Amino acid sequence: MKISIKNLGAIKQAEFTLGELTIICGGNNTGKTYATYALFGFLSFWREAFSIKVPDGDVLRLLNEGSVELDIQDYIGNAQEILKKGCAAFTEQLPHVFASSDKHFSDSHFSVDFGSSEIQPVPTFERTMGAAKTQLLSISKMANSPLVTISLLVEKEKVRIPQDVISRIIGDTLKDIVFGHLFPHPFIASAERTGAAIFRNELNFARNRLLEEMSSMEKDINPFELLSKVYTDYALPVKSNVDFTRQLEELAKKDSFIAKEHPEILNDFTDIIGGDYLVTKNDELYYVPKGKRIRLTMDESSSAVRSLLDIGFYLRHVATPGDLLMVDEPELNLHPENQRRVARLFTRLVNVGVNVFITTHSDYIIKELNTMIMLNQGGERLKALAEREHYKASEMLNSDMVKVYIAEEALIKLDGAQRKTRCQTLVEADIDSKLGIEARSFDQTIDDMNRIQEEIVWGGDE
Repeated sequence: MKISIKNLGAIKQAEFTLGELTIICGGNNTGKTYATYALFGFLSFWREAFSIKVPDGDVLRLLNEGSVELDIQDYIGNAQEILKKGCAAFTEQLPHVFASSDKHFSDSHFSVDFGSSEIQPVPTFERTMGAAKTQLLSISKMANSPLVTISLLVEKEKVRIPQDVISRIIGDTLKDIVFGHLFPHPFIASAERTGAAIFRNELNFARNRLLEEMSSMEKDINPFELLSKVYTDYALPVKSNVDFTRQLEELAKKDSFIAKEHPEILNDFTDIIGGDYLVTKNDELYYVPKGKRIRLTMDESSSAVRSLLDIGFYLRHVATPGDLLMVDEPELNLHPENQRRVARLFTRLVNVGVNVFITTHSDYIIKELNTMIMLNQGGERLKALAEREHYKASEMLNSDMVKVYIAEEALIKLDGAQRKTRCQTLVEADIDSKLGIEARSFDQTIDDMNRIQEEIVWGGDE
């Protein structure tokens, strides 16, 4: 998937492609977070708000005849136009994604692109839809067939769902059949996640208080519109973090595929934070240090424990194969040793099927990823080195799985221009299986520090 953005924050124009592990690094105020939030916003918008338009005649045929067959190839052939409409609709939502003024995004553009060979329907599909414990619709696609069969599961005379709702249900299903395997389910841990963890109870209280007030309001006031304004001052990823922390008790009842199939990853995460998270039946959240008989609230816990809260609950209770885990500055509040361990955690996630997207200022994370890329070359000497330094086979990283971009100024040809212009963009970094990632964003600063210190030590007396 190739993403194109224009006039978004500091970035004038840029393109980037997702890998199994995607990294954006660069200085402050260079557009890293804008690119990240826009991608998260689009994936959320596509899954939750955008729907493929279904002809009214097909819906009427379903209601009149009880079933209808749609040729999925009609939608495959129109996939690029569908994508274009979805991206245009999302671009209009950018002010809401960033909780900012419309004027800041009047010239912004966001689009995604796939090669024609990538857009293929899922081989088989089956879904039933209903309401109030009654199954209303059956939607299926058989292997080696282009037809999607939609059938009513109740007598057509008893269908009480509005036609536009039925159209939306069918459109969402067609979207999943055509694009479901192309767009991952996103989960984001924003840079503001530590605040969401610490003020979790206060946020719950404020929301519950608002619900109480809504119950006593006049009937002509739209309660859903009022409720949606609770967090309007926050960007969508921050709202997502807040909503996630509010659901921890319910989430704690579930086990992710990592908990079921790769518990060793959770054990390593426990080692990083030095303990476990605990949610009680009363919806109280605690951190329990390993080997100690105490419970610490988030206020009493370290900033590292708070910064990894969302990621910990995601890994243990939510993660599914094919997800996109997005972490803005994973190094927040972490000692360099734990930054290295988080890099190794990301590699293990990539190797079990969870895509990872990070922005980072951490040279420790990049260098640790480099180490795992270079160790992956194999050979007896490197195998012995990996074993001596306690690197597992599950931590070897294929360079072909990694995409790295530097947010910086560079000469690029803007759309419609004849000559190149120097402007803020994302420049793809070279990645070599022998040398790792060329992250010059950090190299220049490190070189400057080394040069100054060498002159201090070896420059001689004046």
